[in-house]
Amino acid sequence: MVIPHNAGTIAALGTAQTLAWASTYYLPAVLAAPMARDLGVGTPTVFAAFSVALGVSALIGPWAGRAIDRHGGRPVLMGTSLLFALGLAALGTSQGVWSLFAAWALIGLAMGSGLYEAAFSALVRLYGRGSRSAITGITLIAGFASTVGWPLSTLLEAEIGWRGACFAWAGLHLVLGLPLNAALPHVAVAPTEPASRVNMDGEPPPADRRRFTTVLLAYVFATTWFISTAMAAHLPGLLQASGASLAVAVGVGALIGPAQVAGRLLEFGFLRHVHPLLSARLAALGHPVGVTALLIAGPVAAPLFAVLHGAGNGILTIAKGTLPLVLFGPQGYGMRQGWLMLPARVAQAMAPFLFGVALVQWGSGALWLSAGLGTSALLALMLMPHGRTTENKHQPA
Repeated sequence: MVIPHNAGTIAALGTAQTLAWASTYYLPAVLAAPMARDLGVGTPTVFAAFSVALGVSALIGPWAGRAIDRHGGRPVLMGTSLLFALGLAALGTSQGVWSLFAAWALIGLAMGSGLYEAAFSALVRLYGRGSRSAITGITLIAGFASTVGWPLSTLLEAEIGWRGACFAWAGLHLVLGLPLNAALPHVAVAPTEPASRVNMDGEPPPADRRRFTTVLLAYVFATTWFISTAMAAHLPGLLQASGASLAVAVGVGALIGPAQVAGRLLEFGFLRHVHPLLSARLAALGHPVGVTALLIAGPVAAPLFAVLHGAGNGILTIAKGTLPLVLFGPQGYGMRQGWLMLPARVAQAMAPFLFGVALVQWGSGALWLSAGLGTSALLALMLMPHGRTTENKHQPA
């Protein structure tokens, strides 16, 4: 059963996603240092606990996706609102290393079943092959998660301490996130759309082609998430290593969020009329081209780098939802999405540490590593079949 698009549903889910991202993924950047001081541990220990959360989220993803395939997104996302609240409350009461890691592991369970992959699966469960614009819509809203999360966490920490900030975020999940996820339409029956595996010409692809495409797609997701997380963790230091002042580095870093939203607006407007694979290929060019400009021209090209990286990253976030749909179809989407994103979650967990080592060893030259990875992702996208899908033949873009 496919439900017609509803702007209220997209707005509710997008707002719930903004809260989920702001209170988890973007939390350590502001609260890690005060947490570490109060608990008597090093700041890297807090980030190690956060990495555990990312690892747990990778493992839980396929099972969360299967639950959404069977029961729809509403009950799963409502459950994750409770998990987010419980995990953040546990974080606020942690007294040492073990309780810190246990709290982040609990938050990781919620992240694996309550962030973008789960939201994308919920939308595909509702809208089937016509989910592209809905996926873009929620990422447009949630693209402001850091814009909301970092200032609010900073304000809460200044007024009521880091523990109070955690409790406040937990409360928001109960009074805001839970009702928003409860507003999702209830889907009572399993999807009946046939052809869970279609190739770009609308015909069932051979098993070896499905496996090849799956491997390529998982590699693209892992590589691009590694780059995105590495830049989020180390961008100010990278820009300073390339010769920019601290003020310039902070100012340029502030361009990333708006550039991501601009990229998603471009996807929602012009690029929605082209094949998702083409828009993903164009987006994958952004980071390597931006790196090349930065390393050749120096700090003067830093704003261009930020815009290209941010816009590309914004579009690739949407591609993580649309490419599995257009390549394999809607049936079994949730579980497939969970498995496709498992390597990406692992890469995401490893990115801050591994890229940090590269930054220490090579300085700004570490950007050639990320540019090389971005180029390899582009090549993987180029190897994927391109043509008209069943979706494109029978539905407007």
